Amino acid sequence: MKRCAWAGDDPLMRAYHDDEWGVPQHDSRMLWEMLMLEGFQAGLAWSVILNKRQGFRTAFAGFNPKKVATFGTADIDRLMNDAGIVRARAKIEATIRGARIYTEMEKRGERFNDFCWSFTGGKVIKSDGRSRIATSPLSEQISKEMKRRGFKFVGPTIVYAWMQAVGIVNDHATGCFRRAQV
Repeated sequence: MKRCAWAGDDPLMRAYHDDEWGVPQHDSRMLWEMLMLEGFQAGLAWSVILNKRQGFRTAFAGFNPKKVATFGTADIDRLMNDAGIVRARAKIEATIRGARIYTEMEKRGERFNDFCWSFTGGKVIKSDGRSRIATSPLSEQISKEMKRRGFKFVGPTIVYAWMQAVGIVNDHATGCFRRAQV
């Protein structure tokens, strides 16, 4: 079975590739969780985040934005001492801020799912399956809008990786068995 090269030989990475990566995601909470995890990934390998994902979920109340939005100084201190996650204060604070933005959007009647998919009219963008890019004009546009709303760690490269992960763009390689499936 041929996969995208990045999946490698690691069973966890392969399972992530085979079952999650690139599958169009429409659950608002999950879209937000993945955006926050991509932010934590900045400067690290995705395998680091994937190996700590359960720790992140535990530390951040199952990535429940309403709960995370209430986190304060004591929670930041707790998270800075949690070896189960990446202990980067700026990324922790960005996640709490992101939860507050998410909940404010929700209070205004704006679903995060609708916001995320509005940039493509709800359609998946299918790449050529050969090019390996790190940003796109669309990731730059989404990044700019997320930054305008106050999100942090949402540069065009992080946003593009998130778009791939949540299936907004299908970047499975041409010969990958998942390309046609998603």
